[in-house]
Amino acid sequence: MYDAGASIVIYKNNKQQLLQTIKSVLNTRLRIKLILVDNSPTNSLKSVKLDSRIEYIFNPSNPGFGASHNIAINKSIERGLSYHFVVNPDVFFQDDIISLMLNYANSDSRIGMLMPKILNLNGSIQHLPKLLPSPFSLLMRKLKWPSWYHKKLIEVYELRFVDKNKSFNSPVISGCFTLLNLSAIKEIGSYDNNFFMYFEDWDLSRRIHKKYKTIYFPEASLYHHYNSGANKRFKLFLVFIKSAITYFNKWGWFFDSERKQINKCTLESLKNENFNNRI
Repeated sequence: MYDAGASIVIYKNNKQQLLQTIKSVLNTRLRIKLILVDNSPTNSLKSVKLDSRIEYIFNPSNPGFGASHNIAINKSIERGLSYHFVVNPDVFFQDDIISLMLNYANSDSRIGMLMPKILNLNGSIQHLPKLLPSPFSLLMRKLKWPSWYHKKLIEVYELRFVDKNKSFNSPVISGCFTLLNLSAIKEIGSYDNNFFMYFEDWDLSRRIHKKYKTIYFPEASLYHHYNSGANKRFKLFLVFIKSAITYFNKWGWFFDSERKQINKCTLESLKNENFNNRI
């Protein structure tokens, strides 16, 4: 019997970088079943299956990031597992953060999603916990102009004013490395297959956050090769735009009272907590 499932969706990835990720995930005292869902046009990456704990699924139809992880999540549910890790193929870590995160999740059944502290290769923090996005906040995040206003907005939207060395409940947490409580997934649903790539983790965070805690957990940390593909490649930028349209069509564009209420409650809670920590 496994303690948890995990999945990595791959697509023509750098083999050495992918092996680094796989070894990080399997470097745990717990029993992990790692599923590789390979969306590449050929199965040349099958050779990374070097361990009996790994299951390789060749999936050249490439239905998208979330849809492919759903294949693995459903397998974890079928195995009767309680937790599943969603892992990007461009992260790595040295410590057994798998055990650390699982122990923390087990301490509170109301935790639906859990993410660690995500670091750049130079050790600086990637500000990935966020408020629920609005079209305006996304536009300003891309334009970065005027700079004084962008700085002011990003300080709040990316919750940069919050102490990143302490855990907190954030309505959006990143999908680059996420622990999912499968009880919550069975109640709320998994990734929305309408998103090919981008926004599927924000959508899932929002749905889970309404009934469960979606926690940033800095006691565990990892490194992430952040490429920001949508800012560098036009094709990926178009995918980003399409996913943004899908997201706002689903939740509301400028009139989204639920977004307003959730963000307000989050800010009030975090600002009070920060204030109390200083006195």
